[in-house]
Amino acid sequence: MSAVRIAAAAAHFGRDLEFDLARIAKIIDDARREGAGLLVLPDAALGGYLADLRHPDPEALPPALKPDDPLILRVSALAAEMTVCVGYCEADGADRYNAAVCVSGDGVLGRHRKVHLPAGEVAAYSPGGRFDAFDTPVGRIGMLIDYDKTFPESARSLALDGAEILACLSAWPTSITNRATRMAQDRQAKLFDLYDQARAAENQVVLASSNQTGAMGGMRFLGQAKVVGPGGDVLARTWAKAGLAVAEIDVAAEIDRARRILRHLDERRPGAYRGNA
Repeated sequence: MSAVRIAAAAAHFGRDLEFDLARIAKIIDDARREGAGLLVLPDAALGGYLADLRHPDPEALPPALKPDDPLILRVSALAAEMTVCVGYCEADGADRYNAAVCVSGDGVLGRHRKVHLPAGEVAAYSPGGRFDAFDTPVGRIGMLIDYDKTFPESARSLALDGAEILACLSAWPTSITNRATRMAQDRQAKLFDLYDQARAAENQVVLASSNQTGAMGGMRFLGQAKVVGPGGDVLARTWAKAGLAVAEIDVAAEIDRARRILRHLDERRPGAYRGNA
C-alpha cells in the first residue's frame, strides 16, 4: 500500500447532536481538502462527554444512540471515500457504553466499546470486554478510547491482532485533582503525550490520537491531537488548539523499517509475564 495521509482532530463537541454533526461535516471537509484517507475524530463527538467526571449527573448524561442510529449512517455518508473514526454513547438495552465506530461510505468497518473506565465513568457506562482490529481501505486499524491507552495491554492486544494503525479517540481533560496554572505543566497533559508515544513505539505501529478541546461542566479538555510514527516520533500535532494534525506516511513501509532489526512483538516472552500478559 502506498502512503496515506492521516488526520487526527482536536475539536469541541456538546449535547446538541445536529450541531455536532455539522461540526463533523466541516472537519471531514477540512480533512478531505488535506487529502486525508483516514480521519480520527474525538471520543464523544456525537453528544459530548460527561460534564462531571467525579459525580456524573444521571439526568445530564450524553444522549445514547443505537449502533445503527441514523446519525451514524449520516457520518458514514459524509465519510464517502474516507475512513472516519468517531466516538459516541452507545445504547444496548439498559446498558450504555462509551463507544467508537469506524465508517466509510460503504458502511461500518469496525466498532469498539471502551474497556477501561475511570472512577466517574463507572456510574455512567458499562465496560466493553474486548479489543479487536479490523481491515479498512487504509490498513488494519484498532481503536482505543481515552483511558484504554493508559494500559499497555490494550494497544498490545490490537497489535497482536494485526493492527497497523491505532486510532485513539479521547475526551481527555486536564488534571481534576491537581490543576496547573499552565497547560504545559499539567500532569494529565504530560501523560496524554507520553502514552501516545509509548504505545506507538512499544508496538512499532502508527498511532492517530484525537481529543476534545474547550470545556464542559468543570472539565477543560487538552486538545493535543497528533499522529505518531512507529518509532514514537510525533509527525504532526495541534497542541492545545482546535484543528487537524495531518501527516503523510507509508504505514507498511515505516512499520517494516521500525521492525527491521528489533521486532518487539516477535521477541516477547509471554511465559515470563504474570497475569497472562
